[in-house]
Amino acid sequence: MTSQGASRDLLHLYRRLLRACETYPSKNRTRIYQSIREDFRENVDMDPESPEGHKQIHIAYKGLGQLQQFNSRSNPNFSVTLEQNPFPKPDGYVDRRTESANQMLNKHDDS
Repeated sequence: MTSQGASRDLLHLYRRLLRACETYPSKNRTRIYQSIREDFRENVDMDPESPEGHKQIHIAYKGLGQLQQFNSRSNPNFSVTLEQNPFPKPDGYVDRRTESANQMLNKHDDS
């Protein structure tokens, strides 16, 4: 990859990270946004072909994937479904605590 091509790709990655951060549902969004900007500024002179450069680029792509998990445009089928009764009781189950509480309430109502 040429130096100019690498710079263009890194700029594209930087912009994608910032855009993904804008839709990230977190109260820390502003700090994450600032952190992305600071990290890219600190590493602006780093050679993308160096081992450290490869490591930083890998971390950036991993972060982009994490940010995009919450982006509705990148995952239109994202949904959360909660079961109505995730721990159903077996047939004939008797809850002794509830039964004794009901007996106490019935005795109190009868008095």
